[in-house]
Amino acid sequence: MLGPDRVLVPGNRWDLLPPAPDPTVTVVITHFEQPAQLARVLAALEGWDVVVADDGSAAPPQVPRGVRLVRQPDLGFRAAAARNLGASVATGQVLVFLDADIVPEPGFVPALVRHAAASPDVLAVGRRRHADLCGGGRGLPPPAWLGEGVAETHDLLEADGRSFRFVISAVLACRRELFDDLGGFDERFVGYGGEDWDLAFRAWNNGALLVHEPGAVAVHDGPDWAARDGDPARKDAESARLAALVPEPLTRGVPMPALLPDVLVDVTSYDVRCVHALLAQDHRDLQVRVQAADEVHRGQVRTEPWTADQERRARVRVRLDQPDALAPGVLSAAVRRVTDGPGRLVLTVGGEPVGAVTSTRALGRARRWPDVADVVERCFGTASLEVAILERRQDLAGFLAAAGQDGVTRGTSYDVVSAGPVRGGG
Repeated sequence: MLGPDRVLVPGNRWDLLPPAPDPTVTVVITHFEQPAQLARVLAALEGWDVVVADDGSAAPPQVPRGVRLVRQPDLGFRAAAARNLGASVATGQVLVFLDADIVPEPGFVPALVRHAAASPDVLAVGRRRHADLCGGGRGLPPPAWLGEGVAETHDLLEADGRSFRFVISAVLACRRELFDDLGGFDERFVGYGGEDWDLAFRAWNNGALLVHEPGAVAVHDGPDWAARDGDPARKDAESARLAALVPEPLTRGVPMPALLPDVLVDVTSYDVRCVHALLAQDHRDLQVRVQAADEVHRGQVRTEPWTADQERRARVRVRLDQPDALAPGVLSAAVRRVTDGPGRLVLTVGGEPVGAVTSTRALGRARRWPDVADVVERCFGTASLEVAILERRQDLAGFLAAAGQDGVTRGTSYDVVSAGPVRGGG
């Protein structure tokens, strides 16, 4: 513990967070042509610091004294940009995001922010009910998949790399420093849907604690939007946006490493055989970066630094300090290990370190704390992995000829000379 609002816990164990002093809070409400609904929400939030972010309504919405209004032009459905605009003028330590058709019940805000008050790593989502508020308040069924997901993960306490799907931006809260660290909502999302899952993926991928707060209840005026929208083309467009930006395998479907790869590999000592073996790994959603590439790999690897977008979105970082050629399957095994278990694997050959594989989740949480190595160890654990490498059996010309015949994966150009079990960690 570093202070009443700086508590470090392992994994996703938000249940270990102690009570903390009440933080300052700003509620950001996204609005477009919903004056009656907005009035209900503002009445329910009387006494709280509120910013209304208008997404291009024809006329400015009327807001009470003390409520700040920010507006952007109508360039389509741009909820992500509107939320970022609202957040840009917010002053609270914790940001709460609501939509104009979501009416919070009494006690909603304190319940939603209580865990974020204790840790800068929390991304909290409330419980959204549905009712016809314009027709007498008749209750409507919530989406079954959302309730099932929250229940199966015990309010996200047992979240995994796919649980970002159970986080919805209509009832969301996080500390300002986490929001800024993630870069806010991605404004490439234009049109309904996807921007909340994208933010939640980046949050999880960068070490956030995903929390479902069942006591933070808000009522959505009408049925779930996804259930109302029966246009398959629109849903396909949302899925395509997510596939392009979220490299999680079941979201992406096939490797698409050109812009936003799943794995970033840094090779500190360039060797043709080493890079060839990396490009032949069965985990194909990767990019390789070297200090300088010769003509063999020019255009196939990069030499410039990774972008911030790549670093936030790739699930795994790999560093190779020795020019060994890894055997096929080494990276896929290591990726599975660090995304499901310890946050860092030290790769060894004959007991000697040759590199490391680290989850972006571990690195992301550590980035928000003073000591990176200590946070990775305390929150996620470390282990070592004795890896298989390929023995050189011929000169480079022979290697390239064999590789051209798929020799690396068949083992005709190399023999496996080292392999062993994972040691330590868990």
